[in-house]
Amino acid sequence: MTEQGRETPDAPCDIFLEEDEWKALCAYVKKESPPDKPPPLREAVRMIASLGGFLGRKGDGEPGTTTMWRGLQHLPVRARTQTGLQDIATGFALFKSLPNARVSP
Repeated sequence: MTEQGRETPDAPCDIFLEEDEWKALCAYVKKESPPDKPPPLREAVRMIASLGGFLGRKGDGEPGTTTMWRGLQHLPVRARTQTGLQDIATGFALFKSLPNARVSP
């Protein structure tokens, strides 16, 4: 996914992520309702890597496999607990399954 995000950054991220995964990722990282369409792969890769400690500063370049792996897992990074994409997607799916849950405002 990391390499593909560099080669085809404008491809939709749903080639790698399930709908609940990319919607949960967008909602969690951006702190707003998920979009109707999947974000570009490059944006999704950077969001996942941010969960793994990637800061995305001007001189940082593109995320690498370590920050991507950390973002996809639930791992402690720099002595604080980070939430991985799988944890977020599981919570999102659970929330959607509740009888009175509203996914968007």
